[in-house]
Amino acid sequence: MTIRPIKGREELDLFSRLPYVLNEELADDLAAGRRRPEWMWVALRGDRLLARAAWWGRAGSDTPLLLDVLDIGDHGVRSDHADIAVRLLHTAMSATLPNGSRPPEYSRFVPPDWRANTVTRQAVEARMAVLGRAGARLFVERLRLEWRPESPVPTHTERLAFRPIPDTGELVALMTLALDGTLDAHGCDDLTRMSAQDAALYHYEDELARYTSPRDWWRIATLPDGEPVGFVLPAHNGYNAIIAYIATLPAHRGNGYVDDLLAEGTRILAEQDVPRVRASTDLGNIPMANAFRRAGYVAFGGEINMTWS
Repeated sequence: MTIRPIKGREELDLFSRLPYVLNEELADDLAAGRRRPEWMWVALRGDRLLARAAWWGRAGSDTPLLLDVLDIGDHGVRSDHADIAVRLLHTAMSATLPNGSRPPEYSRFVPPDWRANTVTRQAVEARMAVLGRAGARLFVERLRLEWRPESPVPTHTERLAFRPIPDTGELVALMTLALDGTLDAHGCDDLTRMSAQDAALYHYEDELARYTSPRDWWRIATLPDGEPVGFVLPAHNGYNAIIAYIATLPAHRGNGYVDDLLAEGTRILAEQDVPRVRASTDLGNIPMANAFRRAGYVAFGGEINMTWS
């Protein structure tokens, strides 16, 4: 058996022998620098692909940001295939990640009803077991939702006014307030390690500031007297139009303003003639999931996130 990174684009067909929805994005990601051949590993017996793993990162970065591909031949049902995947992952992590660094989070797209299908459940659980043997633990499961142009654009009431966000300082201040009582697992985790202000600034600089879509899409919602009640950040992440962030401030929760915020964000993106608008929320965040459904978003998948302690 051989464990090694792929040699380059010429081995994409080899790497893609195990099916996954991200296969269709690999070539573009390599061309854009979001993936590198040395971040894409395979376990081979002869020319048979037994397992594979790959990281994703931002273009120009020397360090991968996310482990988002881990696949096992025969879904890991055979114990030796699971053992091979563990060996692959340990070998690839040692060669790919900086010494002593915390491994990047693992993310995997799954069907929304993956537990209801025996074959799908076995495959998901086999991957999670391999990651568990490598030291990872389940962090959060998320729901992925999508709005399409054939659906009506959600409408909001006239009880709120919307205005652009004039500067970074006001947005970060609102993000700081929104973290009070957040149901978002990543936000809660940030608050265990830093102040709310530092967590908001980190989120802004590490993600939101990197979107190249226009910032004049972003909106603050206010009462008629100008008091902010929340904000919504429509964006494009390089793959799809998305609702990047939506939040109601603590003092105004429970009034249904999230529906107005979501309607405004979806309307802005619909005006760009995008083929879809995508969003995600933690599976346990029932109020937010219900708000998306009321706005015409349909659950089309889920996402498993695992992390290393």
